[in-house]
Amino acid sequence: MVRVPICSDEVLERAFVDADVIAQAWSSAGSLVDDAVATELRAKDASAALVAVVRLLGARGLLGLTVPAEFGGTYERVRSDALCLARERLGHASPLVELAFAMQGLGGYPIVARGSDALRGAWLPKVAAGEAIAAFALTEEDAGSDLGGITTTARLDGDAYVLEGTKVFISNAGIADFYTLFAATAPPGAKRRLSAFVVPAATPGVQTRPMHVLGGHPIGALELRGVRIPIANRIGEEGDGLAVALETLHKFRPTVAAAALGFAQRALDETVAHVKARRQFGAPLADLQAVQLQIADMACDLEPARLLVYRAAAQADFAAQLEPGDAEQRSRVARTGSMAKLIATEAAFRVIDRAVQLHGGRGVLHGSIVTRLYEDVRALRIYEGASDVQRLLVAREVLR
Repeated sequence: MVRVPICSDEVLERAFVDADVIAQAWSSAGSLVDDAVATELRAKDASAALVAVVRLLGARGLLGLTVPAEFGGTYERVRSDALCLARERLGHASPLVELAFAMQGLGGYPIVARGSDALRGAWLPKVAAGEAIAAFALTEEDAGSDLGGITTTARLDGDAYVLEGTKVFISNAGIADFYTLFAATAPPGAKRRLSAFVVPAATPGVQTRPMHVLGGHPIGALELRGVRIPIANRIGEEGDGLAVALETLHKFRPTVAAAALGFAQRALDETVAHVKARRQFGAPLADLQAVQLQIADMACDLEPARLLVYRAAAQADFAAQLEPGDAEQRSRVARTGSMAKLIATEAAFRVIDRAVQLHGGRGVLHGSIVTRLYEDVRALRIYEGASDVQRLLVAREVLR
């Protein structure tokens, strides 16, 4: 096999040319973003807003980026660069609209990656059309970064699995139509392993309760008591759950970073407008050298992070075309994805923190744009791998 460097100039140039084509399409999609934000504002609460936004994004074709063309998607395979561009653009407009898009991708991707033809045909067209709201149920009270701590079980009983356990901090809990769920399976004589399942929300024994977190988006706990699902609802083979989870997280880490870029860019844009308009001591704040230094720091935090994010997306898309057994390339993709999430989310938090500071009292006013961004960006440094976990992953890959 001829090995092509995954980060060669040729590969990156081709990826960025493709990304430019996708980005140009966004210039004509402004009405979709505006309509999505308007839909959110009209809804009576966050849950109703998210459902309405998913329906709108599906009807207007944007959710096609989350599934392959065979099932109503936009491209032959799910592309990281397209997901990143979408999440950055939507994140700039509204954190909740961005979440509506992101969860369709995160909840549906395990089915894309390892699902049977029957599961793909049953769920992916609905995900793309916005007709089925997805959720990704992995985290538990004692199993966040440590997936080995998962205690939810799936016991084989005849032609079905019986699920028992509780998941927490599940985005879309209570409004999802299905949950991509991970549970421990233990066939006779084998050590405990994880398996992945599609669990329709209407299945008897599935219950949810809301949890209240910063940002106010729909999130909650998922309780499973004697939930029976057919064997056909298993994603991949029994025991493949850890591989399915990691493959999905590796795919979406650069896109989390892209969402952070969108939040931070909006904060910078709002701050520039504010310091130009706000007058203190007889002059605009923008005339003060101390303010100018803060603006420069915000811009210098944001731009290098953006370059790393799209480099990670380019690597991921290129690696997806290689032989599955190429461990070296997978390692590079995982390392760069972790770097992108770490650098971009931490940079975004610094940018938005400065934005709050430069807005003064308006920066902590409930309901203001920068206040909402401050609340929403905090979670990005935790979910899909906390910043300290990303540092460990990067260190291990570098040392290896």
